[in-house]
Amino acid sequence: MRRLMEPFTASRLKVRKNNVIKDFVSAAGVFSVSHLVAFTQSETTLYMKLIRIPRGPTLTFRICSYSLTRDIIASLKTPHMEPKQFLYHPLVVMNNFSGKGMEFKLMTSMFQNMFPSINVEKVDLNHLRRCVVLNYNAEYQTIEFTHCNIQVSPVGLSKPVKKLIKAKVPDMSSYADIAEYMTRDGNLSESEGEMDGPANEVTLPQKLTSRGNVEAGKSAIRMHEIGPRLVMKLHKIEEGICDGEILFHDLFNKTDEEILKLKKEKEERQQLKEERRKRQEENVRLKDARKRRSEKSSSNTKSVKRDESHTALDTSDDDNDYFEKEVGVKPDPDILKKARKRPAVSHGNNRRFKKFKQGGSVEKKESKTPATPFKKHLRKGKNIRH
Repeated sequence: MRRLMEPFTASRLKVRKNNVIKDFVSAAGVFSVSHLVAFTQSETTLYMKLIRIPRGPTLTFRICSYSLTRDIIASLKTPHMEPKQFLYHPLVVMNNFSGKGMEFKLMTSMFQNMFPSINVEKVDLNHLRRCVVLNYNAEYQTIEFTHCNIQVSPVGLSKPVKKLIKAKVPDMSSYADIAEYMTRDGNLSESEGEMDGPANEVTLPQKLTSRGNVEAGKSAIRMHEIGPRLVMKLHKIEEGICDGEILFHDLFNKTDEEILKLKKEKEERQQLKEERRKRQEENVRLKDARKRRSEKSSSNTKSVKRDESHTALDTSDDDNDYFEKEVGVKPDPDILKKARKRPAVSHGNNRRFKKFKQGGSVEKKESKTPATPFKKHLRKGKNIRH
């Protein structure tokens, strides 16, 4: 599907298992994405969701059958997969989408707006290389989705002439003259004769880059399927992005009472969600206020400590002034320092501890007698003489 939407698609987008639709919707606005195509699989079948970004609606299709691009190309004798044809967006052709009802209008507008519009008077025919065909089957209520290559070939030319106008010159070594090559039998194959006819022959208003297609000349338009191919059926239509009110469902038809009940339940859920959001914002505000108060109290504590240090310096200056006033001479700086020095507080006997190992662990054992100066010198290896 990404190759089909070229060149206006996120061809290099990487999807992980933990990604949800909200991740892609949030990033869609940055890259100017208008539509999102998502495939899901249940236990029974496949679903394709077409989402209009950013406000919906969401169309869900149930895929009845599908064929991959590689399977279709493998079944063709001559696949037409020129890389240059993916440089331009495909042309959209819709058939039998004329039914009555809201679902037909939404489907038509959704498919048309998925691809860029063209101006018929100014379009360059060389850019129309591919085509997306959507055919609605009213009997089975299904949509046939096919992707084809558009090939334009000149009409009325024999097979030898077509070979001559190609870039590769054919082998004419077995002919005596070019006239013999041009007038030989079997100039046109049966398959080519069956494909061309009034239904697919047109008069070109422009000259094409392909050989033999000139302006005002007759050419035949041929379409070759290049895949993928889908047969799908509209399952439901929702408002918003996969979470709104169901506008259409192919299996259930709700009454007016059931619709009102569902609306009421939705409003209650939205109200609860709004209350939770307000409560969360209030909690965040209170948390920020507590944080600011704690920062302010810590700054006040630092300022108080700073003031106490300045007060201590001022007190020392006052003591010096008082001493000079009473005694008549300036005090010695060491006197006040010794006076302000606090006496050491004794906590009983200073007992010595020694470590010993018991059972592989290190423990402390209290010695019964305090160490004497004599024993201290013995431990250090000093000789004491009496």
